[in-house]
Amino acid sequence: MKKLPILLIFFIGLFNAQKLTSNELSIINQGDVNTALPIYQTTDNNQHQTLLNTSSEADPLDPNTAVLVKRMKESLLSTDGGVGIAAPQVGINRKIIWVQRFDKEGTPLEYFINPVIVWRSDLQNLGPEGDLSIPEFRDQFYRSKVIQLEYVDLKGQKYSEIVEGFTAVIFQHEIDHLFGILISDKKEKEKNDSYKKVDAYQKSDVMKDRR
Repeated sequence: MKKLPILLIFFIGLFNAQKLTSNELSIINQGDVNTALPIYQTTDNNQHQTLLNTSSEADPLDPNTAVLVKRMKESLLSTDGGVGIAAPQVGINRKIIWVQRFDKEGTPLEYFINPVIVWRSDLQNLGPEGDLSIPEFRDQFYRSKVIQLEYVDLKGQKYSEIVEGFTAVIFQHEIDHLFGILISDKKEKEKNDSYKKVDAYQKSDVMKDRR
């Protein structure tokens, strides 16, 4: 993770973050705080609605955020081969995700608080995706090959990095969850031509301008 030398605290995220609600606190702290939280499913109407809601900023300095981060990791580890998870998938509409970093040695799991994609490449790849919250659903989707990401850690320190390949796909998938976007809905929109498909070999606008 490359640290930004000037902005050590992500003030904007702290300013926008609202305190956790009593319901959120109840979910985060129910049972053993060292165990996994149940993963919400679209087959349950109430859980499905939570998955469709837009998430709010998380306060990285709130001790309850640290508990949520830990329990989300346990939830991801409890799955059969899951490579990412977002807070809405455990019932909390806050901007927190975990991603398996296939772009790093040892493919570690890493958390990201208030992640924002600040740039996406025009170049896209088509590949398969599934979802821990949508039973037996899997399909092909277009995703940007390269993204630039900004986020903070539990100390409020801000980071920025470039991610590409399959790991970039995971980031895009999990950040979609923070906006209530499910891949099953994306597929329906694609069928209705609401999404413009981009050829995987199309050059970016930047490259076009240089020709």
